[in-house]
This record gives sequence, structure tokens and C-alpha cells, in this order.
Amino acid sequence: MADETKSRIESELEVKTYIQKLKFALDHGARINFQVRRLVDKKREERYTNQYTVNALFPNENPEDALRRELLKLSVDDYIRTVKDLRFLKRSEMREFGKVYNGTEDVYIKIRVELLGMYGNTTTFVMSFHFAEKPFTPEMFPYRKN
Repeated sequence: MADETKSRIESELEVKTYIQKLKFALDHGARINFQVRRLVDKKREERYTNQYTVNALFPNENPEDALRRELLKLSVDDYIRTVKDLRFLKRSEMREFGKVYNGTEDVYIKIRVELLGMYGNTTTFVMSFHFAEKPFTPEMFPYRKN
């Protein structure tokens, strides 16, 4: 998780509202724009890339279908923080989440939901969906109950 961004912790209600809006958009035709290959991946061990993680977790699925399903499962318990995009200051903030797959695999998820175009076409940008480079700790999740 990069620290070159300004981050904050939203209130539990704000996070729940964001997740409700995300689910509504996904259930009503929002496009998923998944960054399979990213510039940052050139310097990263392959295991921690989006493409490797999605292929490892969902080997026989269309990545967009798998990500749509997984994003619909996000809850306030999975929330880590909200970050400002310092490269694209006019874009909406990104939300970071973390989920555990197969009981032991920490997966870091960073998304942005935006309305694009005159007709309010919603797009969910999935910037990150990869195995976490550092193990998750309970302190990372402000609203996780257990």
C-alpha cells in the first residue's frame, strides 16, 4: 500500500453508504475497468500483481465477472482507508479494502467508482486486486468486529 497518497478514515456510516452505492451501481450495469497490467507491476514480484492474483483465485472465470461478484461481497469490515489520488487530483477518492481468501491469502483491493459521460454511466475502476505484500493486521481495519 503506497504512502505517497493522502489518506483518511471515513466514518462507518460513510463507508456503509459507499458500499451501498457500489453495490447499486454493480447491480445496475456499471462497467468494471480492471487494470490487468500496471506500470508499478514492472518493479513488483509477479505474485503481487493483479493479473497473477485474479488468475490464481479465479482460474476458470472471466476476470470481470469474478471481480463483480467479489466487489458485491465487500462489507464495512473489509474497509481499510480512503485515499486521495495525487496523480489525478480531480478524480474521486479511492477506497482500500482487504479480504482473506482460502483462509490464509490476504488480498488488497483498491477501487474508485465514477460517473462518466453525460448519461451517468457508472464505471468501477479496480486499480488493485492482488495478494498483499505485507500481512494484514487487525489495526488496519477500523470497523472489523473480530
